[in-house]
Amino acid sequence: MTNKEAVQAKLELDAKKTALVVIDLQKGIAIPGRPVGPNSVEQLVANASKLAQAFTEKGAFVVLVRVSFVDGKDALRPVTDSPAAAAQPPQGWDEPVPEMARFDSAHVVIKRQWGAFFGTDLDLQLRRRGIDTIVLCGLSTSIGVDTTAREAFQLGYDQVFVEDAMTATAKEEHDFVVGTMFPRMGRVRKTEDVISSIK
Repeated sequence: MTNKEAVQAKLELDAKKTALVVIDLQKGIAIPGRPVGPNSVEQLVANASKLAQAFTEKGAFVVLVRVSFVDGKDALRPVTDSPAAAAQPPQGWDEPVPEMARFDSAHVVIKRQWGAFFGTDLDLQLRRRGIDTIVLCGLSTSIGVDTTAREAFQLGYDQVFVEDAMTATAKEEHDFVVGTMFPRMGRVRKTEDVISSIK
């Protein structure tokens, strides 16, 4: 057994100290058929739903993170080389996808930017419950998930990244973040590995 295999074999998650944090699985972002890679929107939503179901059954804390704005004036508007998103998103764009909306006991975090910690109560909610480990998934690997991961890393949380329950605008983006950045901040696993490790 290699050193990497030995480390991966040790994944055990205490349901009382672990939270599932699901990033941006909402109607205006997790659009079926949207061109993403390497996992389809349908695949990542199905796997995120499995994770949420398993965490709920074990009594673990489930957090659904969504991006939304009061009037658009609270959105980030830096000058960039890429075109900005539409100023007026369509009605209902910030509602959770049906597969996640069914978890009505989940804590909902509304963010105004890429990361789920800045300007929200996420850190407070986790710490007051004694949670020291977060399992991250969602859309997009290289934006919302990665930014949240970096914030969590700097706050001292242990992290598990569910590679088949996230995806990016391009496979190359996903592969770079999962292969290069996430191993420096936590452990990379698949949905079934995470589900079987929750005790």
